Amino acid sequence: MPAVERPRKIIPIVAAEPEMVSLYQSEAKIQSRAVHGWFAGWRWALVWATQLLFYGLPWLQWNERQAVLFDLASRRFYIFGLVLYPQDFIYLAGLLILSAFGLFLFTAVAGRLWCGFACPQTIYTEIFMWVEHRFEGDRQARIKLDAAPWSPRKLTRRGGKQVVWLAIGLWTGFTFVAYFTPARTLASEALALGFGPWEWFWILFYGFATYGNAGYMREQVCKYMCPYARFQSAMFDRDTLVISYDAARGDPRGSRARGVAPASIGKGDCIDCTLCVQVCPTGIDIRDGLQYECIGCAACIDVCNGVMDKMRYPRGLIRYATQNGMQGRWSPAQMWRRVFRPRVLVYTGVLLLIAAGFIGSLAVRSPFKADVVRDRGALARLVEDGRIENVYRIQLMNSTELPQRFRIEVEGLPQAVVVLRGETEVGATQARWVPVSVQISPEAARQLGGGAHPIRFVIALQDGARTLAEVTEKSTFMVPR
Repeated sequence: MPAVERPRKIIPIVAAEPEMVSLYQSEAKIQSRAVHGWFAGWRWALVWATQLLFYGLPWLQWNERQAVLFDLASRRFYIFGLVLYPQDFIYLAGLLILSAFGLFLFTAVAGRLWCGFACPQTIYTEIFMWVEHRFEGDRQARIKLDAAPWSPRKLTRRGGKQVVWLAIGLWTGFTFVAYFTPARTLASEALALGFGPWEWFWILFYGFATYGNAGYMREQVCKYMCPYARFQSAMFDRDTLVISYDAARGDPRGSRARGVAPASIGKGDCIDCTLCVQVCPTGIDIRDGLQYECIGCAACIDVCNGVMDKMRYPRGLIRYATQNGMQGRWSPAQMWRRVFRPRVLVYTGVLLLIAAGFIGSLAVRSPFKADVVRDRGALARLVEDGRIENVYRIQLMNSTELPQRFRIEVEGLPQAVVVLRGETEVGATQARWVPVSVQISPEAARQLGGGAHPIRFVIALQDGARTLAEVTEKSTFMVPR
């Protein structure tokens, strides 16, 4: 008997809804604890030094003008006694090369020293955090204030902090613009609210950038926006001094009473107080090893040394050390001998050579510049007595703050006569175009033959009959065929 096929029961399959995964994770707010110590003192010394320089320079006078002024409108840059023109762009390139090699050198020796002690982001974050500390208290007080409901007390503290932050940001923006528009002129315009549109823009832009970066973004700039944190590993090696936790001495961690010998309870020197994490501006735990977020500010060293003093243990549980030194248990003298290794010596040598060349170039720099331009309207023309004349324009740029008088001659043409059609005296830090004609006799023209002939203009700076400096510029003299 054939088998009877039973009808199949169809069970519908309901697909589960996919779980939504957010690709954005908000950063937890880092409330760092105030710290005092040797490295904190150095950090604040650099805060004072850099900010006195930055805020003070625009008000410093030199030869009845602003000492440091980048006058874009007249294309002159004043740096104390130096007057630079756009043609001096090579000096900017030299400064950038010096900065790059300096960065390589400091990073190879001691990691992110620039980030931890002199970077503008670090400097202004320190200033803004100091203001926050004055209005809202230290770490625990700020955490409690964050969690508390809004009240007149909280509004007053937060509002006062915001007002001071905005004032610092706007004053920073004003100072930045004062390097391009004279500070005294800018101040008088500010009192009359007469800023130009570009001045308004840059004061507000730079001011709010300072306010946002130092007041709110803080460690996020160092961790996510600054490229230095990403490529610093290419400049590190195992003999670079970095902030290190001595795990062999500190572990296993654990709390204990003050003065208890760690060996007696089977513990290391670390009492697991987590103060090194609480003072870190980027919120990392240095006990987990070297991390790219570490900016090398050494706040954890200062606070750990304070804890070691209270526990009557030796300092240096967290310290500047090299990876080879920590692994080999080297003494400080051994580590420092390896710090001055061939790589560092090469960086130092190259940096010194570039610095010497840069300073030497400034020292022998000519007090004036000259540029020769041919008159393209008439390559050559006949004048009286059958003489052949070419017309040129010579730009004379005075790079000093005294009036200068020049002498212009031509070399390379027989019996050439130079006819000046303008003044050769140029005022202090001024530039002037001088029309110049060069003429030769018919006999000299026949001797040369038709076509273009190379010549040299010799422009000499004169002090009476004495020549102070000379500049030679090449050009051509056209003889009709």
